[in-house]
Amino acid sequence: MNARSDVRLANESWEAVMTAHSSLMGLFASEGMWGDVNMREYDVLYTLAKHDGPMRICEIQSGVLLSQPALSRMVDRLATRGLLARETDAEDGRAVLVSLTDEGIRVQREVGRAHAKSVARELGAALEADEIRELGRLARKLAGR
Repeated sequence: MNARSDVRLANESWEAVMTAHSSLMGLFASEGMWGDVNMREYDVLYTLAKHDGPMRICEIQSGVLLSQPALSRMVDRLATRGLLARETDAEDGRAVLVSLTDEGIRVQREVGRAHAKSVARELGAALEADEIRELGRLARKLAGR
């Protein structure tokens, strides 16, 4: 394979990944599971739920697709709604640590269960189990670069 076809193949594959992502995200966004939060807010709750303990906003940002200012505003809104708690970092008084409240945990789990079923339904309808495993392996390989 020459360099020109490598570039073409890589870009066609990238376009296919992004088209699949866009299609699935649109489908998931249209479902009724997002009652207490929208998809971007859920993403923040999910990122916190995966982490053991409070996180700095810069740590949360590495797991979500939001700019730092947008994430800070969202954290403020979620805290006002009682889903997140903020506290000053004892090691660095300039930093803020963010964690899920009990209500945030409840909402994340409730929405997460419904979303997980949707993901399984859609991937299972399009792919065989070995293909889903391969998709996960390839995505983790790309993410690890």
